[in-house]
Amino acid sequence: MTLSSKPQNDFQVVVVGHGPSGAVAASLLGDRGIRTLAIDRQREVYDKPRAIAIDHEILRLLDNLGAAERVLPYIAPFPASQHFGAKGQLIRRIDMVAEPYPLGYTPSMVFTQPPVEAALREHAAAYDSVTVELGTELVGFEQSADRVTLHLRDDSGTTRDVTADYVIACDGASSGVRQQLDIAFEDLVFDEPWLVVDLQVNEAALGKLPETAAQFCDPSRPTTFIIGPGNHRRFEIMLLPGEDPREMETAAQVWRLLARWITPNDATLWRAASYRFHALVAQEWRRGRIFLAGDAAHQQPPFIGQGMCQGIRDVGNLVWKLDRVLRGQSDAGLLDTYGAERSEHVRQLTSRIKAIGHVICERDPDAAAVRDERILAEGGGAPRTITRQEIVPPLQTGLLTRGSRAAHGTLFPQPWVRTTQGRRRLDSVAGTGWRLVLDTRNAPEIGTDLQAILARLDIRTIRIGSCTDDGFTEEDGVLAAWFDRHDCRAALVRPDHYVFGVAHDVSTLGSLLTDLAERLR
Repeated sequence: MTLSSKPQNDFQVVVVGHGPSGAVAASLLGDRGIRTLAIDRQREVYDKPRAIAIDHEILRLLDNLGAAERVLPYIAPFPASQHFGAKGQLIRRIDMVAEPYPLGYTPSMVFTQPPVEAALREHAAAYDSVTVELGTELVGFEQSADRVTLHLRDDSGTTRDVTADYVIACDGASSGVRQQLDIAFEDLVFDEPWLVVDLQVNEAALGKLPETAAQFCDPSRPTTFIIGPGNHRRFEIMLLPGEDPREMETAAQVWRLLARWITPNDATLWRAASYRFHALVAQEWRRGRIFLAGDAAHQQPPFIGQGMCQGIRDVGNLVWKLDRVLRGQSDAGLLDTYGAERSEHVRQLTSRIKAIGHVICERDPDAAAVRDERILAEGGGAPRTITRQEIVPPLQTGLLTRGSRAAHGTLFPQPWVRTTQGRRRLDSVAGTGWRLVLDTRNAPEIGTDLQAILARLDIRTIRIGSCTDDGFTEEDGVLAAWFDRHDCRAALVRPDHYVFGVAHDVSTLGSLLTDLAERLR
């Protein structure tokens, strides 16, 4: 796909930072034919793991881009996490939703970051409209009414300026772009020191470790255990008052902390890094033509593994809106919905993660005993299971219809469907633009007036329920159950798979489409 008009500036979008969020942003832009420059001051992918969790929403997006096959060899299911109380008793489980999976993929997964990040970079570089320049640093910028001028320096010392319509800053927690814009973080009040340890465990020693992921809510030393792909295992260990973070990273201290489970003869120490787990969100996500995304815009504790997922959600939300504005399909005001939607979503999810973190980080033995009793009581006296998916909230504001909000802002399901070409996931046949999905069991009729609106907005109509020329039969009833649960027969779905709104009949569908037409204009 190529754009019909030659851009006035050197690039339409410059992506600063080529980590996972930046690389996915570049691919999303390249997939739409947007002239893009992606830069990073580091030439090589960092060779040790940092992020370790990914979920079905993110894998769905990567599959839409054709990148899933590149990363799947380095991904594995995320097993249930068992939470143990102060006395070592099981108090609850956090698991993933059961099959049939709502988005067509394993809902919770772990991955090995270095090869996944390398694969994402390779995928982005393959687009004709994307230029990737590694070893290139942004040293400053100015913006005007119609462009951003960026001052770049490569690692040979050569400097040059480029211009862009827009900039996406994916340049990490210490973002130079955010600092130059003087955008402050709002502190959501979570600040705890932890040590993160990654191991490659010998095959014979795997049996010494827990069979599932585990959270040891021991007030003397809260500890998290995560099972990564293959023989990769991670411990996250809370540091105590008076412990020097740098000293605790040394091999001697790491093995002392792990002695309860494993010895130096059982594994190779891959990484040990101390962090302060924060809950921070940028006070602004857009300043003129510049947008913050990923860790440049927010940081949250890692207790359900959503850090990298949040960054990729950011760029998944932003790029399709940038595309509409660059093509002249929508006014630039549409871009304000990016910060409104993502900031509120990050705040809500971070609040939920903080609540889990406060439970885990309780250091007072008496308070920990009360906590354990309360959590067990919530399960009727037995450990209950909650899912990671119910912790992640829907969108609450932004480009959503103003009507009833039962389904609005939720992720639209992706069932397996039967087609004349065989068994496929819905996105592969429905596409990823705006879609009107109809439940053919009792779908509203689409008259000529509504068809004209659909055509004008370039919305594809998808019929689920009968294998006709323009319809598909789903295999497991996921979508039928979704329609029944939300008492609707039509769903208007955005390019990022979030539901703009639902309709019960022709009248509500007409109102929904009229609302969307006004909002996108």
